[in-house]
Parts: sequence; structure tokens; C-alpha cells
Amino acid sequence: MEAMHPLSVFPRPGAPSAAVIDLTALEANVRALQAHAPTAAVLAVVKADAYGHGLLPCARAAVRGGATWLGVAQMAEAFSLRDNGIPGRVFTWLNVPGADFAGAIRRDIDLSASAPWAVDEIAAAARALGVTARLHLKVDSGLGRNGAFGSGFAALVAAAAGHEAAGAVKVVGVWSHFASADDPGHPTVRQQQDVFEDAVRTAESAGFELEVRHIANSAATLTNPSTHYDLVRPGIACYGLSPVPDLGGPAAYGLTPVMTLLARLALVKDVPEGTGLSYSHHYVTPSDTRVGLVPLGYADGIPRSASGAGPMTIDGRRYAVAGRVCMDQVVVDLGPESAARAGDIAVLFGPETAGGPSAQDWAIAAGTISYEIVTRLGARVERVYVGAQEDSS
Repeated sequence: MEAMHPLSVFPRPGAPSAAVIDLTALEANVRALQAHAPTAAVLAVVKADAYGHGLLPCARAAVRGGATWLGVAQMAEAFSLRDNGIPGRVFTWLNVPGADFAGAIRRDIDLSASAPWAVDEIAAAARALGVTARLHLKVDSGLGRNGAFGSGFAALVAAAAGHEAAGAVKVVGVWSHFASADDPGHPTVRQQQDVFEDAVRTAESAGFELEVRHIANSAATLTNPSTHYDLVRPGIACYGLSPVPDLGGPAAYGLTPVMTLLARLALVKDVPEGTGLSYSHHYVTPSDTRVGLVPLGYADGIPRSASGAGPMTIDGRRYAVAGRVCMDQVVVDLGPESAARAGDIAVLFGPETAGGPSAQDWAIAAGTISYEIVTRLGARVERVYVGAQEDSS
């Protein structure tokens, strides 16, 4: 695997680490997801800086791969997409009172409302601009998070209907989110579909001409065709990670992990048997050995909970973090026969097909999910884009 990512991938001489982002893989993943949902349009979720991969390069790659919609939770990222010339429909959904709805409407961004106050603020902004805002109504079908719950959805529909009659908004979608789509046989999946379909009927009875009905996340896109409706919203799967690792890894669904995390060894030194490594000496060398210092720590997003377990490969051999993860670094027991030197590359994770650890391996080591492993990667880790040429627009 190291041979696939030589020192030349690092963004500058002396860079301690790099996240190599394969845009060709991302494009291919979006095409694969479209093949899983051939009757629906694809909204590629690029929230949270494209799950830590980089908002603008990944958004452009997703569009090249066939995504006709892009989705972000927060408005600032939606503005960035539009202000940088990203085409297609852009959808944002997690906003608070006083948000810049006028800015979103001017940029032709689709907005979501989960309560009448949001419809009122969006409509007021649209009236002030003399235009009509595009609106999606969210129903809480059972996740217990965002969205209008129970009879609250009827109130949401009524508020939207009044503003649509006045020309301030156009309701173009109804949407929701699953609680347990990663367990396709879970009874709540069908229960939530029933609630969602009832909400769609309520909206249509109010006279709304819906363009899209959408509820499918990555897991539902891959495992449950009945949830595809008009639009699917894959997130983690766009980046080549399986949302259902208990059912199958990325390759089982035609996906390739997009990110490979690399670091250069900052130091290699010989230490005797009985040497404690890192804070509190939770690891003590069992014999004379050679240790390596990897300049990545929890400030860079390496989970402290992966202390003593986080995997990596160096010169094709697999190791685990020895002792505690520190703020800026981890230590690896390389063994007495290691020929490693300062500057050699440690591969923390990447595509499983390359033989090294995966983000899912790190998730298991840290007791979390692969989403967190890639999304929490810090700004000190420089992103390097390879594969498809990024559009300059």
C-alpha cells in the first residue's frame, strides 16, 4: 500500500501527515449508488466538510459522478457551494431562528421546515425579496430528532399552505430520516415508512405538488429499494464506507473508500526491555525493541479511545498504537528487527483492498463508527486530492 502513496503525495516537504482523497473513487461511488437506486435521483450529502474529505472538491466530484442534488446540514456550507459555482440543486435543513434565509433564497437553495416558525421566517424573507422560496417539509416519522411530530405535521402543512397561497413559498418536498435503516429488518423501518407515506398524503391533500419524497439514507439506499421514492440521500456511502458493516463491507456494495490517512515517522529509536511508552505507561516493552513516533494524535482526530488498539501499517507490516494516544502523537512498538527510519510512511487507514487497516478497523478499535473516524479528522491533516481532475469553476 505504501508504494501506492509515495512521499510525493504529501502537500509540501516536511509535512507530517496527509489525507489522500481519491476523487475518482468518489465519482465511481456515486455512480454505484445511482445503480442501487435507478428510479430515484441522487442527493450526495456533503455536510461536515464532506465528512472530513473537503467540501468543494468532493461536491464537484459527486456532481461529475451523477448526483443532481447536494445536501448539507448547515447554511454556511450551502452558501459555499453556491458561491463557488457548484451546479444542481442544493438542500440545507438544520437552521435556527434568525438564520439568513434571504441569503439562501437569493442563492436558489432549497430549505427545510420542521415547525411553523421556520415557514414563517422563510416566507417573510421570500416576500421581502419578491420571490418564491422552495420548501421541504420534514416529518418526524420516528427518529425523535428533527421534524414535525404527530399532529404537529398538520400544523406545519397548514402554515405552509397559507404562505404558498400567498406566493411566498412553494412546497416541493416532504422528507424524513430513519432511526434503524442500518438494520433493514427492524420493525421501525416499515413503521416509519407508513408514517412518512401518511405525511406525503397529508401534504398532497393540502394541494402541494411535490417534486420529491425522500427518506433513504446510505443504508436504505443500499438495502431497501422500497424506500427510494423520488430521491435518495447517501452520505457515508459516497465516501466508500459501508453504512451496514455487519452485513457487508464497501466492496459488497461496489464502493471504494475515498480517504487514505498517512503520516511520516518523526522519530525511530531503540529502547530496552521494560520501557514504558506514552502517558501512564499503559504499555511496557516486553523486550529490547525499536519504537516509532507517529505525529498524529487526538488533536488531529485520532480517537483517544483507540489507545493500545488503533491499527496501522509501516513497511507493509501491521502494528497497533502502543499505549495512550496523545494530543499530537502516538508511539508504535516496531520490534527489534525493524529497519524503519524517520520519514518512513505509516498508513493508518485506506481501502481494504490495499491490505492495510480500514476506517472500520479504527472504528472497531475505538468503539465507534466509521463516520466518526473520517469526520473528526482535524484541520492540521492536509488534504491531498488525486484521481479525477477537479474542475476549476
